[in-house]
Amino acid sequence: MFFQRRNISCPLIYRDIPLVSPLESLKYIVFDTETTGFLVSSGDRLIEIGAVMIEGFNVREDKVFQTYVNPKRQISREITELTSITDEKVKNAPTALQAIERFFDFVESEETVCLIGHYISFDALVLKTELKREKFNLKHLYTIDTLDLIGFIAPSYDMRDLERYARIFGTRIYERHTALGDALTTAYLFVELLWQFKQRGYDTWGELMDVTKKMEEV
Repeated sequence: MFFQRRNISCPLIYRDIPLVSPLESLKYIVFDTETTGFLVSSGDRLIEIGAVMIEGFNVREDKVFQTYVNPKRQISREITELTSITDEKVKNAPTALQAIERFFDFVESEETVCLIGHYISFDALVLKTELKREKFNLKHLYTIDTLDLIGFIAPSYDMRDLERYARIFGTRIYERHTALGDALTTAYLFVELLWQFKQRGYDTWGELMDVTKKMEEV
């Protein structure tokens, strides 16, 4: 049987933002995911989404999103030890599609210019893969990776560990390997990077786009 895929869009407003817009005038959402493993394209599943909004250069801890996700499979002991997420926690949680839809509702409600993450290509792959399982194509996803901004500001650093970067840049560290905790840690790191970006004479949305590798699903 042939299944026609439907499109689902991430409700970001980056296409409506003038390139000369000051970075302080924009809203960003930093997000993170937890999964049953790293092979999301071949069977591992989403088990948590966490996100926090940044307004200007301020992390809005009163504007957060968090949900567990029912992966419809058993969570391994190794993942439970790493994330503290148990089968019991996800038993009555929404499905991946329901959780992503709720996350996108949060994104839309905050009039967000783009999504931010640390090694965000993995988190984007998680969203796309889960939606693909439900016969959806994800469109209009615009992301910025803190790794790309670090590569511009401090190209001598060559590592991916979020906590090590947070310590190097002197930013807050929240509970590791939880989606909301890692999103909050990444948010404070991103704000520090924005300040350093501004101190180097860059101040606009267009300049931020230029120095970070654009990743968009059109």
